Amino acid sequence: MVHFVGAGAGAADLITLRGKRLIENADVIIYTGSLINKELLNSAGEDCRTYDSSLMTLDEVTAVIRDAEDRGLDTVRLHTGEPSIYGAVREQMDRLEKLGITYDSCPGVSACFGAAADMNIEFTLPGVSQTLIITRLEGKTPVPQRESLEALASHKCSMAIYLSSGMLDKVQESLIKGGLSPDTPAAIVYKATWEDEKILRCRVKDLCKTGRENGIDRFAVVLVGEVTGHGDYETSKLYDPEFSTLFRDARK
Repeated sequence: MVHFVGAGAGAADLITLRGKRLIENADVIIYTGSLINKELLNSAGEDCRTYDSSLMTLDEVTAVIRDAEDRGLDTVRLHTGEPSIYGAVREQMDRLEKLGITYDSCPGVSACFGAAADMNIEFTLPGVSQTLIITRLEGKTPVPQRESLEALASHKCSMAIYLSSGMLDKVQESLIKGGLSPDTPAAIVYKATWEDEKILRCRVKDLCKTGRENGIDRFAVVLVGEVTGHGDYETSKLYDPEFSTLFRDARK
């Protein structure tokens, strides 16, 4: 059995209880060595064999899993953040299906949510934005034209931009070309939830300058939108005394 486990954004104690249990019981762990907090491996058993996938190809990862299966061992495939977001897990799952190997998934806390927690922001403020777009700038992996940063920026909703902190000049240019005001609040969050986390608040027009001045070119998520500035918003109807809910009648 193979368990795809989200390691969380960075802080070791942000892994789920289920994820921690799976690590504790694993016979083999294949982990994303360039990104996960290696403190998580301290929960593994003494006899657990660990492999750093940052040094491996997909074929090599598959070979380790297949060998473990042949010996009746349980494998944890430990991914940074939430595996379903830029985790390259589908291609691994397809390999396992062809080999007749069963697997399941355990979610994790993605970087944008770790960043939001440390900034005490809400992505979906009434009257400001009710949508969060999670996206990336095109790099080695292409992005469909309909999902270009410029096209998505036209919606003017909350955005979390991954895998793009090394191209902040292009991020800034694309957002403004897409119709966002250069003065739109933004933040660059380096290593969200890690001990050496940096939260750099700025405006869209200053994204490139802020990143350059602080030496940020990787390991950061860019948050964009009025919600990052704690501006004006409408209060929720959920707690409005004049609004009835399934559990509470309106009070006049």
